[in-house]
Order: sequence, then structure tokens, then C-alpha cells
Amino acid sequence: MDDGIDIVDWVHFEKSRGELGPGFIRILGYFREDGAKSVAAIEAAMREQNSVGLVIPAHTLKGEARQFGAEPLAAKAELIEQTARFSIETRSFPDELIADVVELRELWSATLDLFEKATNPLLTRTAPAAGGFGKKVANQGFGRI
Repeated sequence: MDDGIDIVDWVHFEKSRGELGPGFIRILGYFREDGAKSVAAIEAAMREQNSVGLVIPAHTLKGEARQFGAEPLAAKAELIEQTARFSIETRSFPDELIADVVELRELWSATLDLFEKATNPLLTRTAPAAGGFGKKVANQGFGRI
């Protein structure tokens, strides 16, 4: 999971970045804000045992996550949405989603961390090599006596 291959489809992410152009960072910011609200609303609905309250935030998170290639996050949100919809129809509460909602929070955090690393130029730079700056000159002995 270090490179985020199993959390983010980087080809899809970069395709979205190219398609959205200069608006990409702004839209990604909306995803951060809206997604945080959706995850919090899902957690609150679980605490309140409110099946109806699970549907819209899970649906919203699913669509936004797919836009950026975060398929595992989208799939988890879709599971929550579909289970909640079924629960509404059967007039029950989906207690079986507790572990999924916990995983949703973890997946949300991991996804955001990866997006931050991919878009923040300060986090993508590597630390300079010890002992100086610039390129190491391979021929330092040339011309010396």
C-alpha cells in the first residue's frame, strides 16, 4: 500500500487531472471538503441508527471518489449506500455496516494522504543528499596534480 496502487488508480487520477486542467486543484479541494462532510455524516447516521441518513452522503462520496480514481473508497461508499437503501426498504438498520464505516474512515484518510503527496510539490520533492547541494561532479580529480 506504500505507493497507493491498491487505493488510487493513478492512470485515472492523471487523466482527471488533465481533463480538469487548471481547475483540478480547486475541484480536489471541494472533494476534500465534501468528502470529509460525507464521512462525518455517515458516521453520525450510524451512531443515530439512521438508515436514511446514510444514503445521500455515501452516494455523494461514491461519485466524487470515482472522479479521482479512488475506486476502493467509491466501492466502500457504494456498499454503504446500497445496504442502507435495502435497509430502508426492509425497515431495519444495517448494523453489519459498522466495520465498513470504520474502514471507510481509514480509506478516506489514506486516500487523502496519497492525493496530497501527488499534488503538493513540497511533499513530492526529495531531500537533498547529505554533504551539499547541486549535482555531484564525477570528475573532480580531473586537472589536478
